[in-house]
Amino acid sequence: MTEETLSVKSLTGVEMTLPIAGPGTRSYGFLTDWLIRLLGALIWLLVASLLRLAPGIAGRPVAHTVWVAGIVLALITYFLYQPVAEILTKGCTPGLRTAEARIVTLEGMTPGIGALVIRNVFRLIDCLPVFYVVGLVTCMLTPRRVRLGDIVAGTVMVRTDAGAGAGLDRLAAQARRTRLPVEALALVHDLLERWSMLEEAQRIRLARAVLTKLDAGFAACDTDLDGPALRARLEGLLEG
Repeated sequence: MTEETLSVKSLTGVEMTLPIAGPGTRSYGFLTDWLIRLLGALIWLLVASLLRLAPGIAGRPVAHTVWVAGIVLALITYFLYQPVAEILTKGCTPGLRTAEARIVTLEGMTPGIGALVIRNVFRLIDCLPVFYVVGLVTCMLTPRRVRLGDIVAGTVMVRTDAGAGAGLDRLAAQARRTRLPVEALALVHDLLERWSMLEEAQRIRLARAVLTKLDAGFAACDTDLDGPALRARLEGLLEG
C-alpha cells in the first residue's frame, strides 16, 4: 500500500514530502493526550477531596466551596487541555510528540491560533455519536486522513522523526543566538538543511541570493566564493 504524503514547497523552492499520519498514529497521540488530561482532572479532584477533609475545613461551609472549586478546575483541565496544549506547542502536543506526529497547514507550515481553535471546536461533531466515530470514518475515507475539524481548519497531521525533531530544536536554539528575523532565520536554516539535496549550481545561486538579501557585508559580484565558503557564511548568519 502506497503511503500518503503531503507535497509542499520549501522556502528555497525545493519540493519536499511529509508523510501523513494515519488513523493509528492519530489515535495513539490522542489517547496519550487524553490520559494526560484525565490524570490532570483526577489530581484536582484528589486535592479538593483531601483539602475538604483537612482539619479546620472538614464539616464547615468552606469544605463545599473547596469541593466545587475542585470540580470546576477538573472540568476546565479536561475540556480545555487539548486546544490549549495545541496552541502552546504549536501543533505538537505531548501526545503527538510521543506518537512522532504534529499538526501542520496544507503548506507544511505551523498552524495559527485560529486554525487550531477551529479544529478543536469541530471535535464536538467529530466525536459523534460516541468514541469519535465521525472523525475516525472521515480519516479513513479522506485522501489526507483528516477529520472534519482538519478539513474546515485547513490542517493535516503529519509524521515526524528524530531528525526532524532535532532540526526544530536546532532552529529554536539558533533563534536565541541570532538577530535575524524569524522568516529570514527559517530561510537560511531551510537552505542549509537541504544543501546536500541541491546541485552545486543551485547551491551557489540560492546561497548568493540569500546572502545578498541578509548579509550587508556580502557582495553579490564576489565570484571567488565557492560552495563551501558560501555555506560557511550562511552558517555564520545563524551564529549571529
